[in-house]
Amino acid sequence: MSELSEQASSPAVAEPIKSELSNEDADIAKAYQRPAYRYLVLGILTVVYICNFVDRQVINVLAQPIIEDLEISDGQFGMLSGLAFAFIYTTLGIPIARWADVGNRRNIVAIAVAVWSFMTALCGAAQNFVQLFLARFGVGVGEAGGSPPSHSIVSDIFPAEQRATALSIYSLGVYGGILVGTVGGAYLVQYFDWRTAFVVVAIPGLFLSLLVRFVVKEPPRGLAENRKDKTPPSFFGVMGFLWQRKSFRHLSFACALHAFVTYGIGNFMPLFLGRVHDMPILDVGWYYGMIAGIGGLSGTFFGGWVTDKLKQRTGDTTWYMWIPFISTVLAIPFALNTFLIMPNGYYSVYSYLFTSFCGGWYLAPCIASTHFLVGIRMRALGSAVLLFMLNLIGLGLGPMLTGFTSDFLTPQFGDDALRYAMSLTVMVNVWCAIHYWFAAKTIKQDFERAPD
Repeated sequence: MSELSEQASSPAVAEPIKSELSNEDADIAKAYQRPAYRYLVLGILTVVYICNFVDRQVINVLAQPIIEDLEISDGQFGMLSGLAFAFIYTTLGIPIARWADVGNRRNIVAIAVAVWSFMTALCGAAQNFVQLFLARFGVGVGEAGGSPPSHSIVSDIFPAEQRATALSIYSLGVYGGILVGTVGGAYLVQYFDWRTAFVVVAIPGLFLSLLVRFVVKEPPRGLAENRKDKTPPSFFGVMGFLWQRKSFRHLSFACALHAFVTYGIGNFMPLFLGRVHDMPILDVGWYYGMIAGIGGLSGTFFGGWVTDKLKQRTGDTTWYMWIPFISTVLAIPFALNTFLIMPNGYYSVYSYLFTSFCGGWYLAPCIASTHFLVGIRMRALGSAVLLFMLNLIGLGLGPMLTGFTSDFLTPQFGDDALRYAMSLTVMVNVWCAIHYWFAAKTIKQDFERAPD
């Protein structure tokens, strides 16, 4: 495949073909030839993604105060932390990504940050379940415009052999956001209340939207590979193309199941530690936030980095699927140990370190694989379809079904019902691994027939 083979020796952005670029685009291309500016843009987008996940995930550490104040059940909280956000996020993600494939990605990201930050602040004004559900719905509206355009920008400014590593750095925002949101949210709810916590975490996003708008330059399409930009294919043309790739069908469903486990566990972990193990809220925020954050951050970077290294060393592109497969299988016994065996919350948190480390391996290789499968004007939409599956099934159903399972088991097991519900969620990893296995069987051939 041209992206994987022709770029093997070039560590930097290619010299642009001046005759094919306008004067403005040529100046922008020259700016991106400087490593310092490339990494500045990557850093800004990563901080934006951290903000994305802080606003998305802070609700989890606020679970018990919200449940008590609004008098809702575990299942309803699962809807607030998952379905309310995921439904609109996935619904709008695809049309916004289509806009990103034909429009200015930088501006879309800037608008998205402002919208989700404003709606996060509104969460603090909710007086009942319905109002908070609608506010979380609004957070999803904004966040739908964040990742697909950012993925596309990163793939345009970093060459193919560095793409998984660059996307792994961007994806650090997932666990960076969990760390900041969990630790910060715990302190805010301890010394103020859950409503103040929502307002405080929303404020940085408003400033970040201005930073994106006035510092990030919109890169020419195909910049890193020096590929000629082409007319975008039709929406249905891209959807049909993705459906025809058997590897994409399997990897997208595997990602969805991977996220089902990650969100089903992660969204209830603070509640589990407080309810089952009686950990104080500050200890939950500090210990869980640090362990999940450090484990996830290191695992996310490791997954992208080791995939790029193994591909370069062996020339075998199937590592883009084998790395997620290995991590999924490794996580199962350690996760079960966390919920079923550990005698107190502190041991449970410590044992969760390796689980969160393994849980982060999959994201960068899967996003990179999606971009290798498609043309340069399909990348944002390709990411959006992947995220549609990941968030609808993973974020939408994972926490909700875990919460309703806990409600169902409560009459028999009391507070331990949440422990067993989360253990059942872990076993979905077996199903997930099967799809990674099947994706690995055909992904090499699909890479080789990817369009320009």
